[in-house]
Amino acid sequence: MGHMKLLLLASLLAAAAIASGQGFDLKETDASITITRGGTPVLVYHKAEDPAPEGADPAFRRSGFIHPLCAPSGAVLTGIRPADHLHHMGLWHAWVHCVFKGQETDFWNLKAKTGTVRFAKTLSCDKAADHAAFAVEQEQVALGKDGSQTVVLREKLSVLARFEGGAHVIDYTIAQKNVSDARLELPAYRYGGGIALRGPSGWKLDNSDYLTSEGKTRADSHQTRARWCAMFGATDKGDATVVLLGHPSNHDAPQRLRTWNKEHEGAIFCNFVPIQETAWAIEPGQEITLRYQVDTLDGKPDAAQLDARWKAFAGK
Repeated sequence: MGHMKLLLLASLLAAAAIASGQGFDLKETDASITITRGGTPVLVYHKAEDPAPEGADPAFRRSGFIHPLCAPSGAVLTGIRPADHLHHMGLWHAWVHCVFKGQETDFWNLKAKTGTVRFAKTLSCDKAADHAAFAVEQEQVALGKDGSQTVVLREKLSVLARFEGGAHVIDYTIAQKNVSDARLELPAYRYGGGIALRGPSGWKLDNSDYLTSEGKTRADSHQTRARWCAMFGATDKGDATVVLLGHPSNHDAPQRLRTWNKEHEGAIFCNFVPIQETAWAIEPGQEITLRYQVDTLDGKPDAAQLDARWKAFAGK
């Protein structure tokens, strides 16, 4: 009887969402997958390769990233291809300064021309009034000086968006398998892997900041461990916040952060780094999974509310 009541409640909530015009929608084209709620954008995933900016090295072309990522108000909370880092692509992930078959291979810093990340195919799409979801296959590819391309990691990126407590709540799960015949070494480094976000271009020293689960800010959050990291600032629709949450099952959890202090005029950048302190490796045939949640909210962050959100995500 309890189960039937839950099903009825879910049906009523879904119907109410549709009636209010606040239901989710998902549209896929050859170029992208777009999720909206009540006609307001939630996120856009890029299947098609985004070309390098005019005059830049063609090596900066990239697919397999999310931009824009939006608050419930529609405010854009990501930035793409800033002049100081042309390889920063909204919300994305890639390994950095790896060693593959004795050669340095960098899937993050595209200008090095030793590696890249690309969309391969759509695995599934799903939508209902109360959520929208998709799964795609991506590849992290080693590039040889002879023009060769070796798929090292074949990964499934699963994204599920819903609306809870006034926030867009987005599950972002990465399952990576080493499909090559060689070990991928991941030396300890200050950034790379995990999940990364570049804030909008308008966020600077005087109108934005960080807040972590440990109470750290722009001044002292770099290289600290955190269960969640909120970034917030002014937008054309008022203050807004984006939060990255790391799951306790992740390698080296709670993972260390790469954040910026006063670098780049106070621009906002955050990366959960599984290898900041200790080296790691992915063996041939081995599969790893990293789980994150991305929440977007209108207004400034409330630490107690974000602690509750993390506990719900972590199953605590």
